[in-house]
Formats: sequence, C-alpha cells, structure tokens
Amino acid sequence: MSGEIARKVVRSFAEPDAPKETEPLTPRQHEIFGLLARGFVSKEIASQLGISFDTVRFHLKDIYAKLHVRSKTEAVVKYLK
Repeated sequence: MSGEIARKVVRSFAEPDAPKETEPLTPRQHEIFGLLARGFVSKEIASQLGISFDTVRFHLKDIYAKLHVRSKTEAVVKYLK
C-alpha cells in the first residue's frame, strides 16, 4: 500500500501541471506591473503614481495571485513569454 502511494507521489511530480487560467489584470495593475517590469521598486512605483507603498504592495500581491507566481522575477518571466 505505501509503495502505491509513493508511486502516485512520484507520478504527480513527473506529470506536467495543467496550464492555469490567468485572470486579466486591471488597468492600474497593468500600470504597476509595467513599472515593475522596467525595474522600478515598490517605493519608486508608489512615488511615480502618487499612491502609498502599501497600496503598491496590495496590487503586487493581487498581480502575483492572478499570474500564479510568487516573485517579481517569476512574474516578469511569465509576462515576457
């Protein structure tokens, strides 16, 4: 029985994940993501757009969730594909 479980676990890692649907970004999220992709950091994005640092962080959290990524690098790579 434990051998069967182990095989299922190994098989689950070997099989490619099904592509995840991404939700469309809002216009503001596109604006923030564009600045992020150009190399701006959160504080610079906040200053550029006249919004708070926490608002930028909130938008970035939503962007990462919509793109199914966990970091700026993953997000930019996915955006460039």
